[in-house]
Amino acid sequence: MSLLPVCVAHSLEHRAPERRWLIESLWSEEAVGIVGGEPKCCKSFLALDMAVAVASGSPCLRRFAVPSKGPVLLYAAEDALHVVRKRLEGICNAAHLDFARLDLQVITAPSLRLDLAADRESLSETIVLLRPRMLVLDPFVRLHRSIDENHSGEVAPLLAYLRDLQRLHKLAVVLVHHAKKGAARARAGQALRGSSEFHAWGDSNLYLRRSGESLNLSIEHRAAPSPAPLPLGLVEEGPALALALCDSPGEPAEPPSDSAAERTERALANSPAPLSVTAIRNSCHMRTQTVTACLAELVRSGRVLKTSAGYTLAGPVASTAPEQ
Repeated sequence: MSLLPVCVAHSLEHRAPERRWLIESLWSEEAVGIVGGEPKCCKSFLALDMAVAVASGSPCLRRFAVPSKGPVLLYAAEDALHVVRKRLEGICNAAHLDFARLDLQVITAPSLRLDLAADRESLSETIVLLRPRMLVLDPFVRLHRSIDENHSGEVAPLLAYLRDLQRLHKLAVVLVHHAKKGAARARAGQALRGSSEFHAWGDSNLYLRRSGESLNLSIEHRAAPSPAPLPLGLVEEGPALALALCDSPGEPAEPPSDSAAERTERALANSPAPLSVTAIRNSCHMRTQTVTACLAELVRSGRVLKTSAGYTLAGPVASTAPEQ
């Protein structure tokens, strides 16, 4: 007879509060879930932004902090590899990151069908080798041969396999999935195409919706409160595009004041050279007034140096002499 492992309730593993989030307020640590939306709602852009954030430790959408970075594994089945690269470069430009140093591995196999035992084994072995903190699969419809998405008995085993991956390898799983066409009036989770298993499966779910020219992001968590929908927009970053939070069309959103210093220091830490006020403003998506006030306080406290080339973190390795 083989007994199942058990332990007394008070001996269950306790996770420190600071480890609750993989991406603060956006995606729980080691969560499985859906990035959903109708076609042309920027689902892939959002999934790639999350991948860049976790791989680099920079805030997702220049707003949502990543407490601890780690490797990311990505399978983007609907876009050519050169398109994936261009999008990733645009996101790195928006976050002032060195694209060449990004710890993000892209699966280049022409197909990945997770209803096939051989493909499951290949994915599992790749995860064992690379040990990613997050796996991004985009989209569900390209991950199987002939599963009926409306039939819970066919959908559930594949979702269960992804849950098993999450538990066995202690990683987050982000699954991009389409919403029904014309489901704008339905609740976010109910708008997903196919079985209700998709909505029920997720620990953290993100839904993108268009209303006219507006694009909004809804956030749902199994074990945390959900904020109000957030407006998003695509912005040009050099020759590429990236998603950004917006207070209104074309206007960058203002982050909470108590996080301005942290975001400013992170932008400086991620830059190989001193940054100007404008560069920090664009990286952190803060207003100029907020940036200048924050920098003044950081300089007064000795945490940041103002140099002839811009602002840089204080430290023994600073290469540019402070202004007199």
